[in-house]
Amino acid sequence: MVTVTDELLTVPEVMARLKVGRTAVYDLIRTRRLPSLTIGRSRRIPADALRAFLASRLEEAA
Repeated sequence: MVTVTDELLTVPEVMARLKVGRTAVYDLIRTRRLPSLTIGRSRRIPADALRAFLASRLEEAA
């Protein structure tokens, strides 16, 4: 759940943190592996959602 204190990241910021392209980020959003929300015409990803995604990927890899 998104709280008021969550940092909201843009798609380019997520791209930079994951070192992947725009299409990869939108694929993660489309397949609901990376939660996001739309504000106006902009897509935002809560920083906590990105951290949870990375943690789950690390668990899968272990």
